[in-house]
Amino acid sequence: MKTETKKILCQNKKARHEYDILESIEAGIVLTGPEVKSLRSGGGNLKDGYAGIDGSEMYLYNVHISPYAQASIHNLDPRRARKLLLHRREIAKLSGKVKEKGLTLIPLILYLKGSLIKVELGLAKGRHTYDKKQVIKERDIKRDMDREIKSW
Repeated sequence: MKTETKKILCQNKKARHEYDILESIEAGIVLTGPEVKSLRSGGGNLKDGYAGIDGSEMYLYNVHISPYAQASIHNLDPRRARKLLLHRREIAKLSGKVKEKGLTLIPLILYLKGSLIKVELGLAKGRHTYDKKQVIKERDIKRDMDREIKSW
């Protein structure tokens, strides 16, 4: 059996701080040639991105993929909506969760899987400021306890 490695092209580092990630989903993404070249050279940004459902299809909005310099006339809008490739049942399941529970879909990582570019979406619930402080406090306490145990 062939094992495929993941090569991370870009990731949303603040997502795990700003949101509680309840579930993660892998999806394909429809890109043009210059967008793929730009991503492979490190020209992507997921910071303000989110996924939304339009009819029976899912799109990735507000993700910035820099224009590729060598493809001058074939570059499209850097923040255009990009179609995500998911099965109909997966879209229906996610749509129900997003509508019912007030959750959102955010992109966590754009990566290469073999020769394909995939996006990892997180089903997320926003954190309040006091929740963020509590998580940082718990992480610091755990780090201190680990240090004490290690020093024995």
